[in-house]
Order: sequence, then structure tokens, then C-alpha cells
Amino acid sequence: SQYSAVDTNPLSVYIMQPIWNKIIKIVPLWIAPNLLTFSGFVMILFNYFLISFYDWDYTASGTSPGLVPSWVWLFSAFTTFCAYALDSIDGKHARRTQSSTPLGELFDHGLDSWATSIFVLSFFSVCSRDNGKTGVSVYTMYIYLSIVLFNFMCSHWEKYNTGVLFLPWGYDISQVVLIAAYLLTGTVGVEVWQKPLLFGYYITDVLVILLIGFSLFLSFPQTLYNIHRAHVKKTLKNDSLYEGLLPLVSPLLLFVLLTVWVVLSPSNILAKQPRLFLWMVGVAFSNVICKVIVCQMSGTRPELLHWFLFPLALVVCAAISGLPGRTEEAALGLFSALVTAAHLHYGVCVGRQLSEHLNIYIFSLKKRVQE
Repeated sequence: SQYSAVDTNPLSVYIMQPIWNKIIKIVPLWIAPNLLTFSGFVMILFNYFLISFYDWDYTASGTSPGLVPSWVWLFSAFTTFCAYALDSIDGKHARRTQSSTPLGELFDHGLDSWATSIFVLSFFSVCSRDNGKTGVSVYTMYIYLSIVLFNFMCSHWEKYNTGVLFLPWGYDISQVVLIAAYLLTGTVGVEVWQKPLLFGYYITDVLVILLIGFSLFLSFPQTLYNIHRAHVKKTLKNDSLYEGLLPLVSPLLLFVLLTVWVVLSPSNILAKQPRLFLWMVGVAFSNVICKVIVCQMSGTRPELLHWFLFPLALVVCAAISGLPGRTEEAALGLFSALVTAAHLHYGVCVGRQLSEHLNIYIFSLKKRVQE
């Protein structure tokens, strides 16, 4: 299917696009667009592991001065900007080199679905977890991450139903806010997050309120409106309500299972291992979304239940019943490893299949020799 996306965000249209149009001119024509997409993702991942090294349990910024060196925050600002730039120019570069393919579209959105959670998890290190004086509770982190992923899912659910990807306004705004937050932390220090900003509210409170406001009152209504408009115009891809809602079943069940685990965990697993738990949430979600993206691109029907839900349900039931006891953390570790390995394996397999099917290389503009 022909790829179509609509971007109506003033920040993007008037400020960022002119910048990307200048940057794109520097990119050599022999570079494959997927290489740009992938490089940006690798930078985000590297940055995430760097921050994790200094701040595994999200407490490093709760002390003053923080335990994460300033250069790490400045490096975060740099990698976030580079990833944002690369993610914004890959499509332009594909059109410029006449190499736009479904593989590129899947590669871009698939990596975005994973990067979305990694951006959020890296940012949590800036605000640190609640230590009684400052910071954000691990439950707020979980809700915050869920809302961001819900937003991401909505834009692809909308595309599954309308055939058009309406680029969410939140994307450009969040990237600019992230870069600014890292620059601020790197230059001023983490203290800036530890003083009330307005009426006793901290910057982090304001950001959480903004995010929830944006999602519930802007993004989600916009999604419903776009689907409704397509319905009125009779341009909807799916005739039945069942088919239209099908892609939402697995992500919502995933969210329910994870939330049950968070709330009923005997050893309070989220507080014990916030980084590992939230990482697992992001990866599981990314895989569920990737399958929806593949269905939307290939015009196939998504499966009702994603297979991750079955092992997850087992782990959650065991955890709540207190079966693993002290080994609940080990169960989380094993499940996280399983999900991550399965997601990587899925990505590699789909990439290979598509590159063979379309007769192209993933990271090169050279044509494959016909067998």
C-alpha cells in the first residue's frame, strides 16, 4: 500500500522541517535511508545503557549534586538531537534517492515503537525516583510510560483504520522538550528539578500534567475524530467494528496483565526493579505494535491474542499467588530476556523476508542479484 502521512504540527512545519531540509543536503547519496534510521536508534540505545550504568535504580539524580556526570546529560542531548534528526530525514532521503520501500516504512516505525519507550526510560533518570523530598514515584513512571505507548499505539491503530498516518503533535514537542531538559540538567545540574517551579509544583509535575492533558484531550480525541471522518467519507479500511477494534485487544490485555502484576506483586516488583520492569514493558509493547504495523501494511488481519500474553499471564499468576516468592525478580529477569530475544529475532526475520521479497538490501542501495 502507498505510504501516506500528514503532519500539521506548526513546530514541525515552520521550524524543524526547514532545518531538516538543510541537514539532508549533507547526506551522501550512496547512503541507504535505513542506515540513517538504524544509526539514530543505535545512538538512543547506547545512550540508554550509558545512563543505566550510572543510574541503574533511578536514584542518582535524587541527591544533590547528582551522581551522573554532567557530560552524560550533554551527550544525551546530543544523541537525542541526532536520533530526532535522523528519524526526520530518513524518509526525505529515501525520496531523494528514489529508494522508498515498505521495508523502509516498517523499519522506521518498528524502531520508533521501541525507541519511544527508551526515550521515556532515559528521561526518568533526569527526574529520579521519589525519595520523600523530590522525584517521581515508580508508579507515576509506569503510568507515564503507558500513556506515551498508548499514544503511539493510537496513531498506528488510526492508520490501520484510515490508511493515513497522522503524525502526532506530541512527537516533535516531546523531542524538543527532551533535548532542552538534558541541556538544562547538563549545564545547571539536577538541582533544577529539585526546586518547586510554580505554586509548589515541580517541573516534573508540570510535565506529567502536560503529557496527560495532551494525550487525553488532544491526541486521543484527534484519533477518534480522524477515524469518524473516514467513516463518514466511507474511506475506512475495515467494514466491521470487530475488525476495526481488533488491533487494540492485545495491547489492552498486555496493559491489564502488567498493571495487575504491578499492583498485586508480593515483593513490590516495580519498586524493586523499576528499570528492568519498565524495559520489559517497552519491548513487549513494541512487539505487539510491530505486528499491527505489519498487518496494516500488508492488509492482513491481526491475530486476536499476541503470544507474549500467555507466558506473561503464567508469570503474573505465579507472582501474585506468591509461588516464586524470592525468585519473583528472577522470573522478571527471565521473562524480560525472553521478550527481548523474541523481539530481536522477530525484527531480523521480518527484515530478511522483506529484503528478499523486495529484492533489496536493508543497509545498502545496491540491488540484489536475481537468483
